[in-house]
Amino acid sequence: MKNLFVKIAAAGLFMLAPAIAQAAEGYSTANVNMRAGPSTRYPAVAVIPVGSSVEIRGCLSDVNWCDVEFYGGRGWVSGQYVQALYQQRRIYVGPQYYRPLGIPVIRFSVDNYWDRYYRNRDFYRERDRWSRGPDYYYRDRDNRDRDRDRDRDRDRDRDNVDRDGDNLNRERDNRDRDRNWRERDRDRDWRDGDRDRRGVNQRDDRQRDDRQRYDRQGADRRGDDRRPGRRDFDCRPGDPSCDQ
Repeated sequence: MKNLFVKIAAAGLFMLAPAIAQAAEGYSTANVNMRAGPSTRYPAVAVIPVGSSVEIRGCLSDVNWCDVEFYGGRGWVSGQYVQALYQQRRIYVGPQYYRPLGIPVIRFSVDNYWDRYYRNRDFYRERDRWSRGPDYYYRDRDNRDRDRDRDRDRDRDRDNVDRDGDNLNRERDNRDRDRNWRERDRDRDWRDGDRDRRGVNQRDDRQRDDRQRYDRQGADRRGDDRRPGRRDFDCRPGDPSCDQ
């Protein structure tokens, strides 16, 4: 029984050995971004310096992108920036070299890949949008940006309307204040003019009363001069003129 278990374990290891061995060593040919998916539109997760060694874990069959490991991190790099050693020379990784280099052809799934490697990344929160593809994500983001811009424009227009309304109210208040000032000035001028007219009339009345009083006094004096028997001098006793 013990020998049976050993044989089964050995067979399992034998079956897993090709899968474990299916990886190739590569070298970056430029300072290249390692991304969270097989497209330049996926978020960058690291920068691989030129000449750095990477482990190629698999590549896609339809596009020349490969899943690589760099210092314990995982991500995707375009094959046009990765070379591998083949028959004593370096060649750019392409579909025609996958089998000779022992590189497996794999598929990419945002859900599985991100769940395994990017749970602590900020972009992981939007994996549902990314799972539909980067084109959908950016189209959706563009729509959100347009909606945000439209909302901002609407808010700005509303602010402009409110500001114009405030300006109109301010202008109306200024006009009302100017009209009130003009009315107060007109009332004050009318009161001042009325007071001046009353002063002139009172002065004229006093002057008329003074003239009438003076005329009466003059008439009284003239009447005294016309009364008979009035003497303009005193008679002395024995003066013959006193007998007249």
